[in-house]
This record gives sequence, C-alpha cells and structure tokens, in this order.
Amino acid sequence: MANYLIAQINIHDRDEYAKYAAGFAEIFSQYKGKMLAVDEAPESLEGEWPYTRTVLIEFPTDEDAMAWYKSPEYQKLAKHRFAASSANLVKISGM
Repeated sequence: MANYLIAQINIHDRDEYAKYAAGFAEIFSQYKGKMLAVDEAPESLEGEWPYTRTVLIEFPTDEDAMAWYKSPEYQKLAKHRFAASSANLVKISGM
C-alpha cells in the first residue's frame, strides 16, 4: 500500500536550506520515492497555512518511506534542513 509524506516547512535560513535542497534529489532517487508536489504558496481553502513550503511525497510502501527517512545519507543531509527550518512531517497510508 502506498505511503505519503506531507511536510509543512517554515524556512528561516534560505542559504542553509539550499545546502539541503542541493543534495536531496541524489539521495531521494535511490529510495523508490516520487515527488508529487512542492509549493511555496498553496491556496488555503479553510483555516490558516502559515508555512513557507509544503511538500507531498509518495513511496510504494511504508518500508520504502522509512528506509529513505532513516537512511544515514538522508539523516546527514537533513541536518541542513533542521538548522534552516522548522517542520511538521507526517506519514499517512494510502487507500
């Protein structure tokens, strides 16, 4: 069953975040993921959406999603994201 990751990100250091973005695709491409959407200004239909970036990623399985997220390569790269932003990240199962 497909799994989706939804990230709500507030970027406060664009230069540091650029280091994360520069290395992301190389690592991500190794883990069967599919980038479905990245938006700097999504349209809020209800409530507030105070994030500077929203990301939607699909993986074929829960195991694939967790293999990517927990991989040493990604965790090393993610240190740039952690330093440059705050985020909410959830994993949800598809139907």
